[in-house]
This record gives sequence, C-alpha cells and structure tokens, in this order.
Amino acid sequence: MLSWIITFFVIAIIAGIFGFGGIAGAATGIAKILFFIFLVGFVVTIILSAIHGRKTNL
Repeated sequence: MLSWIITFFVIAIIAGIFGFGGIAGAATGIAKILFFIFLVGFVVTIILSAIHGRKTNL
C-alpha cells in the first residue's frame, strides 16, 4: 500500500513539473486517499496490538 502512495506521489510531482494540471491533480487525490487508508489501517493495527498484547508460549 505504501508503494502505491509513493508511486502516485512521484507521478504527481513529474506531472506538475511538466504542467499537466489534470493528471497532477488526479494523482495527488489518489495519493491522499491511499495515504489516509494506510493511516487508518496503521492506527487500527496499533490499537488491536495494544488491546491483545503479545502472547508468549512458555
């Protein structure tokens, strides 16, 4: 998922340099959406791991 964010970020930067406003805007929008999805997944994972904790088999 993080690789998709980086990919669309790079596409947005390259398109912005060449002046393709529509493409840069679309790639930026997709990168933002993917970033927030990744962020929510990260927070949920941290919360679940804090609730359950690590289980050791002794």
